[in-house]
Order: sequence, then C-alpha cells, then structure tokens
Amino acid sequence: MKKIGYMIIALLGMCTMAEAQTGRQTIVDGVLVGDLKMERNGGYMVVDMTFDLKDLDVDGNRAVLLTPRLVNGNDSLDLQSVGIYGRRRYYFYVRNGESMLAEDERSFKASEKPDDIAYHYIAPYADWMNGAKLSLHRSDYGCCSTLLAEQDGELGHHVEAFFPELVYVRPQAETVKSRSLEGSAFIDFPVDKTVIYPDYRRNTAELGKIQATIDSVRNDRDVTITQVWLKGYASPESPYTHNTELAIGRTEALKKYIQQLYKFEEGIIVTDYEPEDWVGLRRYVEQTNLDHRTEILALIDSDMEPDAKEAKIKRSYPEEYRFLLQNCYPALRHTDYRIAYVIRSYSDVEEIKRLMRTQPQKLSLNEFYLAAQEYEPGTDEFTEVFETAVRMFPDDTVANLNAANAAMRRGDNTGAARYLERVGDSPEAVYARGSLAVRTKDYETARKYLNKAKTLGLEQAGITLEELEKGRR
Repeated sequence: MKKIGYMIIALLGMCTMAEAQTGRQTIVDGVLVGDLKMERNGGYMVVDMTFDLKDLDVDGNRAVLLTPRLVNGNDSLDLQSVGIYGRRRYYFYVRNGESMLAEDERSFKASEKPDDIAYHYIAPYADWMNGAKLSLHRSDYGCCSTLLAEQDGELGHHVEAFFPELVYVRPQAETVKSRSLEGSAFIDFPVDKTVIYPDYRRNTAELGKIQATIDSVRNDRDVTITQVWLKGYASPESPYTHNTELAIGRTEALKKYIQQLYKFEEGIIVTDYEPEDWVGLRRYVEQTNLDHRTEILALIDSDMEPDAKEAKIKRSYPEEYRFLLQNCYPALRHTDYRIAYVIRSYSDVEEIKRLMRTQPQKLSLNEFYLAAQEYEPGTDEFTEVFETAVRMFPDDTVANLNAANAAMRRGDNTGAARYLERVGDSPEAVYARGSLAVRTKDYETARKYLNKAKTLGLEQAGITLEELEKGRR
C-alpha cells in the first residue's frame, strides 16, 4: 500500500558551502547531495541534506522534478519535491494559473535556481520507516507535462536504534488539592506596645505583604481559603516572661487586624507564638565572621535558661552583642504567616491545557498526566507537559520519572539522567534507569537494571530484556 505523505514542516533555503567540506556525491544526473542526516526525533522522521544544483541544466521547454522518497517494501512516502523549470515551462504554469508538477513542491526557474539548497523535512514517524531506504527520484518532463525520463539514486537507509518501551506512571488523583503560601512580615510596634499602627515605620509595606498573599488566592473563584496561620516572634533582649506577653499580644493584634479586613469565618485564623527567636539568631550568627562566633554559637546551643543565656552573651562579648542588637535583633521581631487553601479539580482537558500555560500551580500531577495523553510521545507538546509538571513538583518521584521518560523519548539523555536522580526505587524507576542505559548503549548496566525491575514484578522489563538480547544478536 502506498502511503500519501503530508508535510509537517518543510523549509528550503539557499546557502553557500565549500565543496571540500560537504563530501557531496552525484546521486542523479546533474545533482550532487551532501550533509545527509536522517533520524527519528520522537514521533517524527527528520531528513536534512544539501542539494548541489550547479551542474543541473534544464532546457527552456523542459522541467526536472527532484523528489526524495522513503521506501520499505510496499510502503513509501514521497517527501517535498524540488522543481526546476526551463523558461517556457515556468511561464506556462505561471500564466495559466496551474499548479506545478507536484502539489507539495518548491519551484525555481532554471535561470534563477540557487547553486545550493538546504533541504529540511519533518514527517510523522511510522513503524515501517525502520529499515526504509531513502532515494532521490528525478523525473524529466516536456510539453504538456509529458514524462520523458526517470532516474533513481540511493541516498541512504534509516535503521532504528533499539528503543525500549517506556513506562509512564499515572499519578494518584488528589482527593483534596491542598496548597499553601508562606512568608514573613516585620511589623514594627512602639516599645512594649501590642497595638498595630498601619502607618508606623514600615508597617504599610509589611502589612501589604500579608494582604497581597491573601488576595492572590481569595480573589480566585477556583480557590477556597481554609486557614490563615500566624506565628509571632520576639527578640531575646528583654526578660523571657515579658517577651512571651509581647509575642502573644502582637500576634493577637495582627489576627484582629486581618479579621477586620476580611471577615473570615470563625476558626479560619489561628495563631501561635515563639517568645524569643533563638533559631533566627543562630542562623544569623553562623553566617557572620564575628570574632567570638564559635563561642556565641556554643552559648546559643547550650541548655541554659533563655535569660541567663542572653545575659552571658551580653556580659562576655559586649562588642559582638551591640552589633547583634543593632543589626540582627530587629529582624527577630517578626510574624510568620501561612495561607492554606484548596483548589477545585479539573477534568476538562482543554481547560487543563489553558491552565498549564497560565496558572500551572493550580494543577495536580494527575491533571498534567491527563493533558499529556492528548499528545504524541516525543513531540514538543508532550515533553512540555511533563517538564512543566516537574517544575511544579520538583521533589515528586512520579513527576521526575515521567519527565525522565519524556526526555529519553526526545533523545535528551543528559536531562533524563538528571531527572532519574530523584525517582526513588520503584519497579518503574529501576526500569527507567535500565532504559536509559540501553539508550546510551551501556548494555551490561541495562541488563542489571532490567533484571532487577523484572524481579520486582514489572512485566515490561522481561519483554524489553528479550528484545534487547534479540537486537544484540
């Protein structure tokens, strides 16, 4: 059965190349071909080459049609043709408004043809193309499109490298799509006060941070806020009991301020407190080059009571204490906040595709998977789905596994190896490592992983092992 080919992308351009650099060979009379590259790229067959037409002569009433052709048994595919027309033939078609000799054709008048044509063609891949021969068919035509002569010249063969069947994993659907946004606000209070003054010092900007975070999800119809969590901290320079009162009072003041703005239902806003932020102090000291940095860190880590610990630092290292009091302590008086929310689920694939482009953070891994089913494996769109998913869930083993498979499918072995570092040790993950080893022709490693995956119960591993041994023989 003869297959009718259709062009996905065909670009023909003019270029100038040094003959000595191309290794060109005469394929049919008057036509040299060089720089041939024929390979599978995911779900497509890509053919590139250069036509050298300097020696192609075409009489005024003649036309030459050059057609690359893939053939394997009864299956064949004609790629885009290049037509070279003598002067009278060219104007005959132009004046009569008729199509040229082929429907899918790039046409040139003989006197204006370029010396070199860079040929590029992409067609959907079909299984029969494995082992197909690529030839160049020359057809000479005379008046009234009469076929005068034909000639074929062989260009090359396409032999598919062994490509293991890749195993993608469908993520479990989330019953509830819970998400959260977090941050810290540094709200200034007058000394020993627990009342919020929105215009006091930096408060307009700091309160604005919390409001902007809440508004970013509150105004989305697909989102429901389930909790606003606030945790207030004080710095260690006052007595611990007093700092406890400040941390509690200031956190409650912030809760009251937010409740007045948004009128949340009872129980949505919850509070917590930390009288003194010793964790933040330690983190800051550890990153400095203070003279007694090691000793101060040892005191921070000690089991001393907070007030005694703070007094010891102040007494033993007064210069460093003054530095911390001025440069670190203000930042220890802060409120951490977390806005927890749930997102509705999506089942319409077109809606999922739209969200993937505009708000991918709203999608679950299972929803990304649904979108991927709409595309041919190996295509840019298919790969983009899994790459976007792994950006949204960078530590998820299933997201990394599917992204690794998508990378392998398009020939990006380096990217696949990077994703495989975070896929865990499931049967599918072990199999993916074996598949990558096959792709890189490390067959000893491939057998090790494939046998392990087979032992773990993955049926495809046994099938791939048999195909690998058959291919190796």
